Amino acid sequence: YIGCYVDDPRQRTLRGVSFFDYKKMTVFRCQDNCAERGYLYAGLEFGAECYCGHKVQAPNASETECNMLCKGERTNTCGGVNRLSIYRLELAQESARRYGSAIFRGCFRRPDNVSIALPVSQLMLNMSVDKCVDFCTEKEYPLSALAGTSCLCGFPTTLFTLHEREDEQLCAQKCAGEEFESCGTAEYLLVYQTQVQDNRCMDRRFLPTRAKQLVALASFPGAGNTWARHLIELATGFYTGSYYFDGSLYNKGFKGERDHWRSGRTICIKTHESGQKEIESFDSAILLIRNPYKALMAEFNRKYGGHIGFASHAHWKGKEWPEFVANYAPWWATHTLDWLRYGKKVLVVHFEDLKRDLFVQLQRMVGLLGIAACQDRLLCVEGQKDGNFKRSGLRKLEYDPYTPEMRKMISGYIRTVDTALKLRNLSGVPDDYYPR
Repeated sequence: YIGCYVDDPRQRTLRGVSFFDYKKMTVFRCQDNCAERGYLYAGLEFGAECYCGHKVQAPNASETECNMLCKGERTNTCGGVNRLSIYRLELAQESARRYGSAIFRGCFRRPDNVSIALPVSQLMLNMSVDKCVDFCTEKEYPLSALAGTSCLCGFPTTLFTLHEREDEQLCAQKCAGEEFESCGTAEYLLVYQTQVQDNRCMDRRFLPTRAKQLVALASFPGAGNTWARHLIELATGFYTGSYYFDGSLYNKGFKGERDHWRSGRTICIKTHESGQKEIESFDSAILLIRNPYKALMAEFNRKYGGHIGFASHAHWKGKEWPEFVANYAPWWATHTLDWLRYGKKVLVVHFEDLKRDLFVQLQRMVGLLGIAACQDRLLCVEGQKDGNFKRSGLRKLEYDPYTPEMRKMISGYIRTVDTALKLRNLSGVPDDYYPR
């Protein structure tokens, strides 16, 4: 908490995104929303309004003027009348930094064919991050690159992939128009992603001819299946299907959700099933595996809080959690073992590898689906990888919900899965699965 500040409705103190909730606003909810979007500050006002920003552009006010209780928790103060209670946020990762609405992508060496890679440019003697981002936004480009006094705009392409990041110090030349910001150099460009949507991977449709092969996208619940579907749809341009029907997913744009899973109109089919009969009804499979400690918590949150919500404190502390772990932890292991045993042509993808190296892992997945991966389309996916179904990773439980007994049991299952993978000459589970 950094203090109570004046806010002017005509010229906001925090100029990023804002949202209001006149029934349930809490300090945590405002902080979580701003942090998830990469902002440095979160401010609350009128007990119910949340503002995010990068700079606090207003004077301090007396603490007594921030005197309104939060609508969603009577134990905390959420600003006052034209007064903001402001918090500085600890961001989960540096790459989440934003300037206004732009996402910081990093420092990169100037591409060889710069006029083709970044086709629009403008000389700006009074350069600042905002000016360059605004210019590229207006020109409708998703990338804004600062090169000293030049502002360049373009798309991520094979000429400029944004895969080879350089040390940020190489770009640390002060902006002419903003003393606290860096503006890159002629050789090393500072790149931001604007709010312009990269439409090269947004079109999606059903398969034009009925699929001859049924491909499963198989995972244990909570292992990132919905996120993987989002990535596959963007990467291929085709809808994914499902063994189930989930109305909330359909309403969020997963149009293949309504088709019968055997319709042959979708590129692959989500399933959490395990068991010989169900597995053998597919011709091939992408098997998504995630750290069981994370997957169990994600599925528990989904079960009690919805796709992007959270289970309540009472659920974690009550009898539901131990019962859930006792039932679901063995299933985490048997799910993988069954698919390895009965599946035909199974491609194993670890959720953690997909997060860390999206381009390479997505290329493997698209390859199994029998589609020639268009590089520019994959680069486009990297720029909008989150989709609508990412639960904010910033809401951590204040304690570890796993007891020593639970951990002992889960470690045993991890070892079993690790052995099964290695017996098939596959790499075992990632190191961070254990010990805990």
